[in-house]
Amino acid sequence: QHHSFIRHHKESKTYKMAEAAGAKIFKTKCSQCHTVEAGGAHKQGPNLNGLFGRQSGQAAGYSYSKANLESGITWGDDTLFEYLLNPKKYIKGTKMVFAGIKKKDERKNLIAYLKSATSS
Repeated sequence: QHHSFIRHHKESKTYKMAEAAGAKIFKTKCSQCHTVEAGGAHKQGPNLNGLFGRQSGQAAGYSYSKANLESGITWGDDTLFEYLLNPKKYIKGTKMVFAGIKKKDERKNLIAYLKSATSS
């Protein structure tokens, strides 16, 4: 099934608002374990720079779970949308200790932020 993601131009007000909301979600729910900037440190979780279009388990220098390495997932809007709902269900055996984000809008906003923050 297909999800309607925010497909607005990156400069549009709606997209900027989603990105800003996503940045807050990242700060409260993700930044304890992840960094997004190029050359950022691995923490408990890997640095997420270059995440979109990359296969899971590929950030250099991070020790991934066997489950993550062997999942064969390529990260994009749809895979992240499902993964962030319930990481342990999406990749059985992942070592990511995170319950997930139930609200669709929160996941969409977080993905909008990640798309921007991890590509710079």
